[in-house]
Amino acid sequence: MRKKIVAGNWKMNKNFQQAEELLSEISEQVKTKATSDVTVVVCPSFVFVEMALDLCRDEKEQDIFAVGAQDVSVHDKGAYTGEVSAEMLKSMEAEYCIVGHSERRKYHNETNADVAQKVEMLLQNELNPIVCVGESLEERESGKLFDVIKTQINEGLFGLQPVDFLHVVIAYEPVWAIGTGKTATSEQAQEIHKYIRSLIEDKYGKEIARNISILYGGSCTPQTAPELFSQPDIDGGLIGGASLKAEDFLAIINSFEK
Repeated sequence: MRKKIVAGNWKMNKNFQQAEELLSEISEQVKTKATSDVTVVVCPSFVFVEMALDLCRDEKEQDIFAVGAQDVSVHDKGAYTGEVSAEMLKSMEAEYCIVGHSERRKYHNETNADVAQKVEMLLQNELNPIVCVGESLEERESGKLFDVIKTQINEGLFGLQPVDFLHVVIAYEPVWAIGTGKTATSEQAQEIHKYIRSLIEDKYGKEIARNISILYGGSCTPQTAPELFSQPDIDGGLIGGASLKAEDFLAIINSFEK
């Protein structure tokens, strides 16, 4: 049975004191008020990953939420100033890492081949990749959205063996909804999530397709989450701005139908 997952992508936000305060608030809110059948992941900036790991466990050393990173290097080690390797993240006990986010593709010219390399690095180090795919407004309006997403998945993920693919989480992020306040309708989102699952089924079979979590990642809010999460192929969200407020993040975590 596939996981329900809500992952918070902080992007480049919060200073040290603000990050500590928010992590403490999230820890308390999730521990006391969150539904227990949702996997919660917090992905702060690299510099706050250790802090998040310190604050993600309760007094019994049980994890309250999982910790992830926002990116990883395509290299395993070496003279790559400013890069962070999968081995480094694993050694800190991070569990997840976002790759292929539209902002990485746009501002850092990240390709599908880069995504495939990063996924391989993460899996070699027993980290779970959260792999982002999605179309721009121009691609949607020109009718290319299905081809764009199919190419991203084919080139970024379908080189994996089935046993490795089971550790992947996919996040559909309509690029036109990232940071714009626009959200795909639940019908639009479900259509693409269903299409992604059909691609997985064609490649790996029905059983694997049934067990892969596919998240929605386009300006999801406490107001839009319940309807989005009620769709049969939407298994949670990759949350941007709303993950920067503990109460909003908790509301999204608790948005699944009981």
